[in-house]
Amino acid sequence: MKLLNWTVAVALATIVGCGQTPSSDTAQEPAPPAASEYLVETEPVDAVPVGEARQSVSDAQAVTLVGTIGGSSEPFVDGLAAFTIVDPNVPYCAADEGCPTPWDYCCTQDQVKDNIATVKVVDASGNPVAADARKLLQVKELSTVVVKGTATRDEQGNLTVAANEVFVRPGK
Repeated sequence: MKLLNWTVAVALATIVGCGQTPSSDTAQEPAPPAASEYLVETEPVDAVPVGEARQSVSDAQAVTLVGTIGGSSEPFVDGLAAFTIVDPNVPYCAADEGCPTPWDYCCTQDQVKDNIATVKVVDASGNPVAADARKLLQVKELSTVVVKGTATRDEQGNLTVAANEVFVRPGK
């Protein structure tokens, strides 16, 4: 009888212990958007390298770009799903060349200026997504991506893409 009571007590304690409520910190944080909203499984066709797009794309034009994440030592924007990409034809420096951060293009920086674009992942309303791009899209420095969205140009000719689709090429 004692063994049966002890077994029932353990079972009840287990059931009660499993009903944990989230802490107030967790309950107040908005859930990050699902990556599947922005990631596509099939690479978009007719992607243009960044350098070519900088020469031919107009403001407010639909565009599909291909590029490699990098261009500086910190290509990701904190707090937003945004980053810079460089034309895949621009070589980045190798670690064996004495470059601890090859994605900053330290040995080919003179080529980066005309071959770089900013990518901002946007929601259906066109607002930037407030999430870390590395986590949201499972990317890192030197990942090659194909992004589809709308181009914006500033007075200096800088190119930004408000992207609603991102394809990450397998590899790096």
